[in-house]
Amino acid sequence: MLTFVLKRLTFSIPVLLGILVVTFILARAIPGDPCIAVLGERASKEVCESFFRRNGLDQPLPIQFVVYLRNFSQGDLGDSMRFHRPVMELLVERLPTTVELGLFALLFAIVVGVPLGVLSAYRHKSILDVGTMVGANIGVSMPVFWLGLMLAYLFAVLLKDTPLALPPSGRLTPGANPLPFYEYMGWVAQGEEAAGILIFLSRINTLNAVLTLNGELFVDAIRHLILPAVAVGTIPLAIIARMSRSSVLEVLNQDYVRTARAKGLRERSVVGKHALKNAMLPVITVIGLNFGLVISGAVLTETIFSLTGVGRTLVDSITSRDYTLVQGFTVVIAAGFVIINMVVDIMYGYLDPRIRFN
Repeated sequence: MLTFVLKRLTFSIPVLLGILVVTFILARAIPGDPCIAVLGERASKEVCESFFRRNGLDQPLPIQFVVYLRNFSQGDLGDSMRFHRPVMELLVERLPTTVELGLFALLFAIVVGVPLGVLSAYRHKSILDVGTMVGANIGVSMPVFWLGLMLAYLFAVLLKDTPLALPPSGRLTPGANPLPFYEYMGWVAQGEEAAGILIFLSRINTLNAVLTLNGELFVDAIRHLILPAVAVGTIPLAIIARMSRSSVLEVLNQDYVRTARAKGLRERSVVGKHALKNAMLPVITVIGLNFGLVISGAVLTETIFSLTGVGRTLVDSITSRDYTLVQGFTVVIAAGFVIINMVVDIMYGYLDPRIRFN
């Protein structure tokens, strides 16, 4: 198994290098002058020349890429031309919002989608099956931005002052200032990288609440996450439910399932132990692919629910021609894709041992 994992890690290196190259080229292919986009239309020629020298944009593109690659290998993603702050600092500040939203959206899609798909397959052609598939088709058809606005209107306006009311924006109640878990535990980070990791983890509010045993903070963070997570996770949920249904239906018609039933095994054991494990291979693939759908949906959702995360910042950096920020955030998101795909491959190896030897 270790050899299998190391092989997948090795294959990931050229993928990340290719992403670096493509991102670098595409960022500079965006029409428009970065100096004008950042400093405004009144920026003089002398001011723009100074801006280009300061950000290394006066050098030929190959030299710019070599410099960026050298800095990247040392863990330096450069400084944002718009915010005048290190990109790594902005990532530590804003990536936790997107990570937390993405994980809860995907968790919602998996926890609801997989059981619905399995039950639909087991109760094939029943009212439950038809209702689930109709709901899945509706879920796939609803745009994220429309669903987000409708959820906010329903739970924040129509159900206001009721027990079902939910906050329509933000990550925590205004005025909340939670104590970071590393301060709660009395930890002192040795080195800048260790401090950055602790700050990053502490800004994942649900994790910070668990580690500080703060139940009030946990409930507040969950209440603020429900609407954006449902908005982002509805389309992946529908896709996962449909794939789970078709995959389980196919497996339930296999000879070994009929043999297990002929032996007198209980139906729960036949479905749960024999059918479900083999049916999960294509479902896991879909779950991995839907990670990208969750991230892309987070761009609109973060805007609707006033969440300052990677998606919203990335859109703003593209419109302002902030090359450094676009490159840094894109590479980190791409690395997340690579990691998710690697986890999917490892799950494949666990569910089907034959894959480890291919």
